[in-house]
Amino acid sequence: MTPDAFKACCLSLPGATHVVQWGGAAVFKVGGKIFAIAGSLGQGEDVAFSFKASDMAYALLIEQGLARPAPYLARAKWVRLMARDSLPDTDLVACLSQAHALVAARLTRTARRELGLALSAQPNPN
Repeated sequence: MTPDAFKACCLSLPGATHVVQWGGAAVFKVGGKIFAIAGSLGQGEDVAFSFKASDMAYALLIEQGLARPAPYLARAKWVRLMARDSLPDTDLVACLSQAHALVAARLTRTARRELGLALSAQPNPN
């Protein structure tokens, strides 16, 4: 997936916003909470995709060698893909939707209502 397609996918999710932080990283948030990041790996290097994952997705992506624990965010079950093409685009879209849902579920009822998100969603410990 290209960085532009990653951005378009993230911004297509309900209530998603985009800011540039940390030296040029594209940071995607819902309700002010981060669910995905597209950032440079360093000078002249490619863009890396990171996102919040469920416990199961976190374990599977790492076990299969498709991702590694994301720097600074691994304890919160974030992964960084090993390469932009580690996952087929359809699978990455599903992962980003899940990341968005995991973060949105932890927002307050008021915040979810203001963003037009389903109020029936309950925080998931995964």
